[in-house]
Amino acid sequence: METANNTIVVEVAYALADEQVIFSLDVAEGSTLQQAVEQSGITKRFPEIDLEKGKMGVFGKPAKKDRLLLAGDRVEIYRPLIADPKEVRKQRAAAGKKMKKGTAEG
Repeated sequence: METANNTIVVEVAYALADEQVIFSLDVAEGSTLQQAVEQSGITKRFPEIDLEKGKMGVFGKPAKKDRLLLAGDRVEIYRPLIADPKEVRKQRAAAGKKMKKGTAEG
């Protein structure tokens, strides 16, 4: 999606548990993920976004903030995990074993 005067169209996306926003914007060719996020103004709407420490990616794949954007890219801002995925899997596995054991005995 290239536009006139050396700009490209990209999207900046951010999702919470109950809300998702996607901003579509024109950025200069050669813009980075960081520049697109800053230009989008998304941090005004979501001040909890920490651009210094936060992780970003393009179409679900983590990317460095200085990665150059291509026309049509969707920059995604990732939130910190609230639970360790490994620990959650362990808890589910333990609960499943208890249920199976209880069912077999019953």
